[in-house]
Amino acid sequence: MPSTTDLTRLAAHEMATRLRQGEASSREIVEAHLAVAERQNRALNAWLSIDRERALEEADAADARFAAARAEGPAALDALHPMLGIPVALKDLVSVRGGQATAGSRILEGYLAPYDAHITERLHDVGAVILGKTNMDEFAMGSSTEFSGYGPVSNPWDLDTVPGGSSGGSAVAVAARHVPVAIGTDTGGSIRQPAAMCGVVGMKPTYGRVSRYGIVAFASSLDQIGPFARNTRDAAALLHAVAGRDERDSTSAPVPVPDELLDLPASDDEAASWLRGKRFGLPRQYFVAGMEPDVERRIRAAVDALAAAGATVEDVSLPHTDYGLATYYIVAPAEASANLARYDGIRYGPRAAADDVLGTYLRTRGSGFGPEVKRRIMLGTYALSTGYYDAYYVKAQKVRTLIKKDFDDVFATG
Repeated sequence: MPSTTDLTRLAAHEMATRLRQGEASSREIVEAHLAVAERQNRALNAWLSIDRERALEEADAADARFAAARAEGPAALDALHPMLGIPVALKDLVSVRGGQATAGSRILEGYLAPYDAHITERLHDVGAVILGKTNMDEFAMGSSTEFSGYGPVSNPWDLDTVPGGSSGGSAVAVAARHVPVAIGTDTGGSIRQPAAMCGVVGMKPTYGRVSRYGIVAFASSLDQIGPFARNTRDAAALLHAVAGRDERDSTSAPVPVPDELLDLPASDDEAASWLRGKRFGLPRQYFVAGMEPDVERRIRAAVDALAAAGATVEDVSLPHTDYGLATYYIVAPAEASANLARYDGIRYGPRAAADDVLGTYLRTRGSGFGPEVKRRIMLGTYALSTGYYDAYYVKAQKVRTLIKKDFDDVFATG
């Protein structure tokens, strides 16, 4: 039997191969990852909850599915999803029936989700094993995972540095080999930035590609669920598992999920063949003053590697890029102000004692929300208030349309 170290160092697709061939069991893989996560979490604070009992039950169920498929024959084994039996972590704003969903906030402490999110259902369908819920910036508002109501998360490469955020716990869990893959959410960089800071793969899928049903909302027109992994093949397999149309989310895209996600190149030669003839755009506005020289060198090296593989990398222009951050900091807080109005101490989480309903509402929100969430609620409420709505929110939405048109224009030239 492989050692604990061997199992946690495998990529998810390598685990899948061993599982199909009967060289390892899902229980062995899950126990190995649980041991590392439980041992390291005191130092990293990446996890807000680990459900060992449920995880092992799901692992045993996965092993039973493998056994049944082996008995049926090769075709049955080939039909199994590559995420079957693979450990996965969920950011703690994903609903899992009967489990906590704090969104990193004290105002949701003790709240237990009464239903599964769409992505939870999809993970259960393919047989992935959910180990638990990861730490995050409160309500996904932050870029360092220092603004959690349950303490900051440390970067596994240097405990004195931050892992990025808001999905810092998920990024750390993957980087520290607590799980091979994890789920995060991205509103304004909350997957991509911690992935970069922890040295793992992370992507924000196109808006609507993954249903937001059962996800605690921050900014509904910007939030999107996406994968973390230690390589692109595993990230693609996890995305394949959770993506797809969901009638309960009106913004969910009615676009089939391509099986090509499960057939990405497995070698450099295959990658070169796959890339040949593909076209990539490189926005000139993204090379800003103050960019770290090493970052630019690595981007240029990646461009050279793509070109060497036969891809075409074209210089493109997104002229309204400079307005993106200002637009985001009007639109996102405005939507947060509306979404977070529901947390009043009556329906969710702890309730602060007061003499009347209004007092309960004010005291609960005052004590339950952290400083970063309060700041963004105030900013968003101001942008939506009488006399400022047209000057700020409406104008920001108009600029957002111009930013989107930049991308439409570039893709239209293809």
